Amino acid sequence: MTTTALPTATCNPDGLDVNDEASGGAGEMLRESRSSGWRSLLAGISAYFVAAIALWWQVWSTHPTSTTTCGCGDTSLFTWFLEWPAYAISHGLNPLYSNYLFHPGGINLLSNTAEVGLGIVLAPVTWIFGPIATLNVALTLSPFLSACAAYVLLRRWVAWAPAAWIGGLLYGFSPFVIVSLTDAHLMLGMALVPPLVVLCLDEILVRQRWRPWIAGLALAACATVQLFVGTEMLVIITIGAAVGLVLVVAVAALWRRTVLIERAPYALRALVIGAVASVVVLAWPAWFALAGPAHLAGDVWGSNGLLAYGGNAMRYFASPMPPAPRITALTHQLGGYQGPSLSGQFFGIGLLAVLAVGLVAFWRDVRLWLFAVMGVIAALLSEGLSFHGWTLWRLFVRLPLMSNVIPSRFVVITYLCAAVMLAVILDRIRTALADRVGLRRPTASAGALVLAAVCLVPIATYLDEGGLPLTAVPVRLPPWFATAAPHLPEGEVLLVFPFAFRQSNMTWQAVNRMSYAMAGGGGPNSLASRAGKERAGQTDLSNISLAGGPSPLLPDQVTSVRSALAGWGVTGVVLPNPDRLPLYEQVFLVRSIVVLMTAATGQVPRYEHQAWVWSGIDRSSATPTPTPATLARCAEGPQRAAPADIAASAACVLTPESAP
Repeated sequence: MTTTALPTATCNPDGLDVNDEASGGAGEMLRESRSSGWRSLLAGISAYFVAAIALWWQVWSTHPTSTTTCGCGDTSLFTWFLEWPAYAISHGLNPLYSNYLFHPGGINLLSNTAEVGLGIVLAPVTWIFGPIATLNVALTLSPFLSACAAYVLLRRWVAWAPAAWIGGLLYGFSPFVIVSLTDAHLMLGMALVPPLVVLCLDEILVRQRWRPWIAGLALAACATVQLFVGTEMLVIITIGAAVGLVLVVAVAALWRRTVLIERAPYALRALVIGAVASVVVLAWPAWFALAGPAHLAGDVWGSNGLLAYGGNAMRYFASPMPPAPRITALTHQLGGYQGPSLSGQFFGIGLLAVLAVGLVAFWRDVRLWLFAVMGVIAALLSEGLSFHGWTLWRLFVRLPLMSNVIPSRFVVITYLCAAVMLAVILDRIRTALADRVGLRRPTASAGALVLAAVCLVPIATYLDEGGLPLTAVPVRLPPWFATAAPHLPEGEVLLVFPFAFRQSNMTWQAVNRMSYAMAGGGGPNSLASRAGKERAGQTDLSNISLAGGPSPLLPDQVTSVRSALAGWGVTGVVLPNPDRLPLYEQVFLVRSIVVLMTAATGQVPRYEHQAWVWSGIDRSSATPTPTPATLARCAEGPQRAAPADIAASAACVLTPESAP
């Protein structure tokens, strides 16, 4: 048998496969030329790229520099995360930390899901085209690179390139990846590292063709890349790799003890080299994330422990979870993906049946059993915790940092295991139809492709319920941020409404290339428990920003907001007129906010470029606090009214008779 430039299927030289046949097929079907291997690689990669472009066609067919899933919600958060590294590099600042958000304390990007590595690599795109374009490039590359990584892995084990391509398609364009990307969760959707980790472990434990130090360093490189893409996924991959390592050693100890003893020295050297290199390279970034400036201590989202209960329901692996209209309406209102909400865990009965039948039919193939067991374990871990019974996740949840892992995300390992099994099964079925049944090769290939369709069509149909190509909407800045904000003097610190949670103002800041710093922001840093002495003011600002109905303004609120403005170093406040903004960027209590901010700053706002603006805030002068009666009188009237009417309420706050 000849090997090609690509690692194609071979009979398992490791001795772990008890099958006496070539594990990916036999005979003439394994004899591919070098040029054929490269052609199949280029064809597969090209097809993935076309599929990724088609997935995001609503972006690339319109204005990719100003259109994306949404300029709101988590998408806005990740837009900011991609802009900051580019800005930091060009201004000689630390790309891992910024005080342009949550000023003056700042934000630790490694403590957050910031994908700093993507922001650094794609910085040239950001410099030239802006952060929206960078986000769209990252969203498009995520399924493409994930599928390519799985394809490269699978070509080590299967001779038939289409089987490897189908497995890569299942993994890279899985519901887990695609649904993650609808909210721009690149730390999940950019899932190229898990297949590469499996590839490195296959080399270390089984093939052992590379030099040990190369294999070890390759594994360390995977860990390093993943840390700067998403730390939570690194934890998930580490747990999955540890479980897989135990399974491989156990299988070898039971059935191939001689092989285990023979290969152990190489494996130990490579694993030790990988571990040492990982510690050396990742020690400082890990410290920065866990103990560096503005790091998130304790449970990221508070001490309620609900993240650990964020698991999958086993029944939805087989039957699709229908789109959730209430969740969809909520994301459309508060900010999030503007299409229907779908589940990221659907496999379908067709795929599960083919995997089960293939496992029985080719029961002597140890790889199928290994990945079947791994997939089941990952699926069980993805259940999370249960209020009514014991689950596998209870073995891990009390370990350090595990409370910050969302267990439902273990399903990415299940998808990778399913992709490996499907590719191997399709390859072996094609071989069996040709060599044993006697079908001609095209007919055998067609039979395998029919089974592939049985597996993939239900998944594609389910995803299409959410709208394919994926929904994208224009990102339009409110007029003040499009015209005035880019020309602010250096050192401005703004408080921008809507405040906290809705996060659209992070996109406005990112698109303006960080022309000002901002008090507050999105993500776990926005929890009131992290606000320190400004907690009362942050709570009052969040409540009035999110409220759907008026409530009496109190002098205590004025005092707490005034104190927060001073603590944050705010120099200006901006409230865009919500009348022409999307629903997820609107505030309802316009009049109340104007009255509150006028009382807290001691100055009447200017109405310019369709926004109420308090600028040049003088924190040194003492401003009398209005009485409850004055606040009530000045806030009377419809909350959404003409600017002149709102201006009268602002002037009311500072009239002489309003003083206590």
